[in-house]
Amino acid sequence: MKLIKTEDAVGSVLCHDITQIIPGVVKGAVFRKGHVVTEEDIPVLLSVGKEHLYVWEKQEGMLHENDAAEILRQVCQGEFMTASEPKEGKIELTAETDGLLKIDREKLNTVNGMGQMVLASRHGDFPVRKGDKIVGMRVVPLVIEEEKMDRVREICGNEPIFRLMPFRKMKAGIVTTGSEVYHGRIEDKFTPVVRGKLEEYGVEVLGNTLCDDRAEMVTEAISAWIRKGTDMVVCTGGMSVDPDDRTPLAIRNAADEVVTYGAPVLPGAMFMLAYRHRTPEGTGSIPVMGLPGCVMYAKRTIFDLVLPRIVAGERLCAKDFSVLGEGGLCLNCSVCTFPNCGFGK
Repeated sequence: MKLIKTEDAVGSVLCHDITQIIPGVVKGAVFRKGHVVTEEDIPVLLSVGKEHLYVWEKQEGMLHENDAAEILRQVCQGEFMTASEPKEGKIELTAETDGLLKIDREKLNTVNGMGQMVLASRHGDFPVRKGDKIVGMRVVPLVIEEEKMDRVREICGNEPIFRLMPFRKMKAGIVTTGSEVYHGRIEDKFTPVVRGKLEEYGVEVLGNTLCDDRAEMVTEAISAWIRKGTDMVVCTGGMSVDPDDRTPLAIRNAADEVVTYGAPVLPGAMFMLAYRHRTPEGTGSIPVMGLPGCVMYAKRTIFDLVLPRIVAGERLCAKDFSVLGEGGLCLNCSVCTFPNCGFGK
């Protein structure tokens, strides 16, 4: 720090807050630590009794907190995000569209582990809506070594830590299984629930096909929806290990690749995900999902964790499911606050 006359402070950086007190009106900081003094600030500073100021004495190889925060923004910001102006060394990123947030967790943890800098974000692999905050970033000291920020650039490379995958326009076909529904003995209450969840993410539901418990009938229904040009097929019912629950077999027969049958998530342990390839090379794969009965009556399930990732165009693998165990237990709270809770995290 160095002490200078206020009139000579234009362009200098304050090393402390400047407090303004007007009895009965205001008491607070009129300028914050780190503020860069402008010509217009001089009369204000003099009016609060500041004829001299402690300012940052620039040193070679040191960066001001706002400049360092800008470097953090550069390594963090992906497409479809808006950055706030630096304020007191902090920048925030906001979503420009609805989509799925992806985070390079290794880079995130490495940067936070370097000390003197902070990246605080929401959870990755979850949906965000336009206008949602994604991450806030800042450095802790007023000044930081330029060499340290160069190291951040080197570690992060050209790919941003945060990416936003916009939700795609998709079409879905629903295959409703169960002889009791097929023969009209009970009302189908499963399909309306699934339709509602799909439409929540803008998925157009082309219709649903009723099937009995015959695996070959379900397999043909799945294939028929794919031939009609759907981007995904969702099967409801018949997903347990009971001998007469044959939907998993039907999905296997209709698919080219089974990612998982079972997931460490409750409710939703008997979930199934498979893919049907549009080409022999495996490109343009169509997800085929088997939903256990809990999706019909539980507020939130495995389907709520998987669906936004599918709609964003993410290609899921077995590891995406094996890591869901920690946080995979829904607590069935009386007032559901999902996704602002621990479920799936």
